[in-house]
Amino acid sequence: MKIALIGATGFVGSAILNELADRGHDVTAIARNPQNDSNLNVKWAKADVTDVAELSEILATHDAVVSAYNAGWTNPNIYDDFIAGSKAVQEAVKKSGVKRYVVIGGGGSLYVAPGLQAVDTPDFPKEYYVAASAARDYLTFIRDEKELDWAFFSPAFEMHQGITTGRTGKYRLGSENPVFDENNRSILSVEDLAVAIVDETENPKHHQARFTAAY
Repeated sequence: MKIALIGATGFVGSAILNELADRGHDVTAIARNPQNDSNLNVKWAKADVTDVAELSEILATHDAVVSAYNAGWTNPNIYDDFIAGSKAVQEAVKKSGVKRYVVIGGGGSLYVAPGLQAVDTPDFPKEYYVAASAARDYLTFIRDEKELDWAFFSPAFEMHQGITTGRTGKYRLGSENPVFDENNRSILSVEDLAVAIVDETENPKHHQARFTAAY
């Protein structure tokens, strides 16, 4: 497949890029600061996601777009920038003519009880609240999108650089609720997140819907 990947240099994006390249896909890796890569399957492109016209031209002719866009965890304006950037990417995908769009959002909007999202629980980390709220609000926005065949991925609660299981190729899927293991943990390595995203891109199971994955 010919796949465009937005945010290809980030923690999540770089893992997805590796998985796509390893599976032999023709990848356009899009970033603010593109890297040099000797992989023949990867072509780098520099773009500002808020420039809808420029981005839509880059995305055109691809079979699917995967977005790991992140406004930056230390960005003091992360809420507004995340919302604006995410909406701009969505508009660029529509203008490009590509129909399949897989976007990585946040896990804070997963429901831990009827009507209660994780981000609204007392134990939710305060340092992530603003970013998680932005991802939740963007999920609400994209749910109204009827033209694109979109899928919104919410990562496991524990998905960070400290997860050292690496790539197992195994995971379990969920939709609106977190997936917990036998120890009541929602956990997944970034490498297996990438496996889940590329599996979904190759063989779509979620259409205009949110999904999640964990061990």
